[in-house]
Amino acid sequence: MAIFLKPFATINFILGTSIIAVGVVGLSYGLDSRASIHKYVTIPLLHWTMDPETAHKFAIKTLKMGLSPWDTQQDDPSLEVKLWNKTFSNPVGMAAGFDKHAEAIDGLFDLGFGYVEIGSVTPEPQPGNPQPRMFRLPEDKCVINRYGFNSEGHKVVESRLRQRIKRFLLLAVNLGKNKTSTPDSVTDYVVGVERLGPYADVLVVNVSSPNTPGLRSLQRKGMLEGLLREVINARDRLQSSYKPPLLVKIAPDLSDEELEDVSEAALATNVDGIIISNTTISRPKTLISKENAKEIGGLSGPVVKPLALRALRQVYKHTEGKIPLVGCGGISTGEDALEYARAGASMVQLYSSMSYEGPGIVRAIKDDIVKRLNGRKWMDIVGEDVKKSK
Repeated sequence: MAIFLKPFATINFILGTSIIAVGVVGLSYGLDSRASIHKYVTIPLLHWTMDPETAHKFAIKTLKMGLSPWDTQQDDPSLEVKLWNKTFSNPVGMAAGFDKHAEAIDGLFDLGFGYVEIGSVTPEPQPGNPQPRMFRLPEDKCVINRYGFNSEGHKVVESRLRQRIKRFLLLAVNLGKNKTSTPDSVTDYVVGVERLGPYADVLVVNVSSPNTPGLRSLQRKGMLEGLLREVINARDRLQSSYKPPLLVKIAPDLSDEELEDVSEAALATNVDGIIISNTTISRPKTLISKENAKEIGGLSGPVVKPLALRALRQVYKHTEGKIPLVGCGGISTGEDALEYARAGASMVQLYSSMSYEGPGIVRAIKDDIVKRLNGRKWMDIVGEDVKKSK
């Protein structure tokens, strides 16, 4: 009897081993951010079954639980960026607005970002604007949002930042204002520096969201200069030995004169950097989507790129390359990122493109940059186009 059972035992062993092997291979494939299943199956499924905000929350929860894919490759040395006495393995960052409440920091780093920016975070919790407040423009691969600084507040975010696991990776904290604060008040930003500054590698002052009444008026020269001085003083008063660099984030809709004013304010206050740009309130004629394009809010995606690049070139020219600039708006390829670099950006950020292309976009952009650099280094081309035009 035992003789007859041996073949069956062998077959069961082979079948069991095969199933385990297939499972391991399948799991390895699914956990690789480069896997095409994420772009061609997961993202379309999310878009088909969930509204944009629900899909956003689902993505955050997945990243928070450690169930998201990983970028398993090492970054090429040509991508290295050195800024603010810090070394970034690559120049591609996660823009603010995705992880508003600091819930999924480590999961985002696992996708291969060189740095992650959380927020905007307001002093007191606030719900933001009523839903629906996020809209897809699929034909344009764009998004309109009017979240309105929905935030769990400093206290909750501070508790999460204390628990950070991968402290060796670079985190930026974006500071916002409560809707109930007076438009010209700088107190919310000062409190943000005092409360969250000790846990941040970089601080960002957001004066450019179109969804908080009166906020963009803080970009005017006199108001901006006063705000930056107050916030920088608060940063310098921090008891910790490390004083995080302080950046300001501006809109893409500013005129040439306003961009010059921003540049002068930044130079006068010795701010550590400028992020260009936030979402736009304009609706470019190139938009194909019609219905959702009528929604009120900030527009992000490829159509923002020309506006952001124009603003970036102007600011780089006015500041003469003395202030590090971060480019943001419509970046979905390595060539997009390189356009920003040549226009003066030392680093770049993305958000909307990941919601259409999936988590593998981070590695795809990095690989594309390396290929197009063709042996050069990222930092060698920063501001190249502006310098040539002089």
